[in-house]
Amino acid sequence: MKKLALLPLLLLSLAAHAEEREWVPYKKLVEQMRLDKFYAIPPAERDKINLFLVVKPLNKAYKPEDVVLTVVQGGERHPLPALTPDYRLNLIPNPKWLTDDTKILTSLPKEEKSNTGYDVTTPLPPGNQWNYTPIMSSVEQSNHAIKKMAGAFSLFAPTIKVVVFKFGKPAQLKVGSTVYNTDAKHQIRLKPDSAWMKENPIMLASERPLEAELDSE
Repeated sequence: MKKLALLPLLLLSLAAHAEEREWVPYKKLVEQMRLDKFYAIPPAERDKINLFLVVKPLNKAYKPEDVVLTVVQGGERHPLPALTPDYRLNLIPNPKWLTDDTKILTSLPKEEKSNTGYDVTTPLPPGNQWNYTPIMSSVEQSNHAIKKMAGAFSLFAPTIKVVVFKFGKPAQLKVGSTVYNTDAKHQIRLKPDSAWMKENPIMLASERPLEAELDSE
């Protein structure tokens, strides 16, 4: 699946495993990836969005556990959370680290490079049944957030169009009286329907999805 990016994906040199070298200044990463802009948005205007940074080596031989990132400020070391199996990192900017002398070190070899982008999901309420409008309004909310993050580059920013319900096996999702079946990837892709947004029908899944990802395609 194509990763979202407000700007062309960063191609960042990674560092030597044995010596652990600098990957990128912490402040530079936060600002280039617009994380400061996202978390400056009032919480009520991003409550339907989970934003993850994706750091994925171009060399497919490297697994998420091979990418170890550590923030270094002066003599202090602060390991960042481990990447998820999808190479995701939940990076909430720390104001104390937004200084010119704060660096992020990486564990991968110097010659290896990585694409850096975003994954965006919407939180699902507990269980297998939810109202349509709160879930599908995440599309509109995410597009408003992207525009605020992109600023002057908003014309080049992606537009979120669908909610992708991901399952671990074949499943069904019923919206009102309409039933959707998963595709070959065990996914159901839905665009917001204006009539249903007003009607707010019940969504009933045959099993709980692994997640609901927001996508531009």
